[in-house]
Amino acid sequence: MFEYKKEYDNVLDELKDRGYFDNATDEASLRKLLEEGPVKFYIGFDATADSLTVGHFIQIMVLMRMQAYGHIPIALLGGGTTMIGDPSGRSDMRTVMTPEKINHNADCFYKQLSRFIDFNGGNAMVVNNRDWLLDLNFLGFMRDVGVHFNVGEMIKKDAYKNRLATGGLTFFEFAYMLLQSYDFLELYRREGCRLQFGGSDQWANIIGGVDLVRKAENANVYGMTFKLLTTADGVKMGKSMKGAVWLDEEKTSPYELFQYMRNVDDRDVTKFLLQLTFLPKAECVELGSYADERINQGKERLAYEVTRIVHGKEKADEALAASKALFSAGEDHEHMPEKCIAFEGETIGILNLLTLAELTKSNGEARRLVQQGGIAVDDTKVTDIATEISRAALRDGITVKKGKKVYLRVLVDEK
Repeated sequence: MFEYKKEYDNVLDELKDRGYFDNATDEASLRKLLEEGPVKFYIGFDATADSLTVGHFIQIMVLMRMQAYGHIPIALLGGGTTMIGDPSGRSDMRTVMTPEKINHNADCFYKQLSRFIDFNGGNAMVVNNRDWLLDLNFLGFMRDVGVHFNVGEMIKKDAYKNRLATGGLTFFEFAYMLLQSYDFLELYRREGCRLQFGGSDQWANIIGGVDLVRKAENANVYGMTFKLLTTADGVKMGKSMKGAVWLDEEKTSPYELFQYMRNVDDRDVTKFLLQLTFLPKAECVELGSYADERINQGKERLAYEVTRIVHGKEKADEALAASKALFSAGEDHEHMPEKCIAFEGETIGILNLLTLAELTKSNGEARRLVQQGGIAVDDTKVTDIATEISRAALRDGITVKKGKKVYLRVLVDEK
C-alpha cells in the first residue's frame, strides 16, 4: 500500500483541491461527519469485465486517499446489479451476462483492488450485492422499496430521459436505480455505512439511495460524486487505439500503460498528476506548468508514478528504461518491448509483419502507414509495400518504428 504525506486536516479539502470533487448531497454536514471520526463509505463496481481499467483509477485513488485519512472503504462488487446493467450514459441495453461470468469478473476485481486497498484488520471490506439482491421477493421489494420512488421524478433523470427519447428503455433497466438505492439501505443496515461515492454520472442513483435510507430508516446519510476521468477534449480517459487500457498486465502491459500516460495531451498533465498520483500538489503544478519541451518531464513523471502505483516500482523502472531506449533511436534493446511472430517460409511481407506484431489492426492499415512514411525498420524508412523481411534477420531481431514514438523489437518464433 502507498503512503504519502497528507496535506490537509480533512480529506474533503484534499478531494476538492486536487480536482476530484463534483457534487455532494449536503456538503456542510458531510464535512462535519468526516471530521468526527472514521466513516464507513462505499464505491460500487459493476463486474462488466474481468479487469478494471484506467477509467476506474479515479475511484481507486479516492478509496486510497480516504483510507489514508482513517476512513473505512467498502468495495461493493455488483454481482447482482451487473445482471441488469446501469443504463446511465448508455444508448442501448448492455449485453446480459451469465452469473458464472459475473462472479468470475467480481473475483478478478477483488484481487486487483487488494493491490491498492488494505483489507486486513477491519481497515476495509469487500461485499457483493448478489448476497441480498438475487433472492429478493419481488412483491415484498416493491412494497417496501418501490413505494418510496416516484416514477414521474425518475423519468426526468438523464439516466432515463435520453433512453426514453429513443423509445429504448426497458422496465428491466428501469429497476436499476431501485436496486442501487437498495444497496445503500442494506449497507447502512448491515455495516453502518453513511456515505456513497461515485462518478458524476451516478448522481441520480446516489440521490435515490440517500433518499431511500432517509425514508426507510429516518437516518441521515450522504453522497458525493467526483468528476469522471476525461481529457482536455472531453473524451473519457481509458481508451487507446487497441481498445480499453486495462490494469491487468496480461491485457495491457506495464510498458503500454506507461506509454499511454506518457502521451497525454500537454493540457492534461497538471490535472492527471493531481488526480492519479500522490505527488505533493506544488510539485504537480510545477511539472504541469511548462509551456515548452520541459512538459515532457511532467509526462514522464506522470507515466512513471501511475505505472508504479498499478504495477510496482520494478516494472515502472523497466517501463521507464524502455521508454528512454525508444527515444534514443532504438540503440538500447535491453528494455525495448518485444514481440515474437510465427510465419511460414524464409521471408515475410512488411504488411503481414506489422499486423502479426499487432502494430496495426489490419494489412489495410499497415499499407496506409507504409505509404505515408510512418514505418521504419532498423532506422531505415520503409516506403515500398512489397518489402520483404528475412527469417534470418528476424532471428537476430529487428527494430520497427511506428510514427515518432512507438518502437518494437520483432523476432521470429520458431518453436
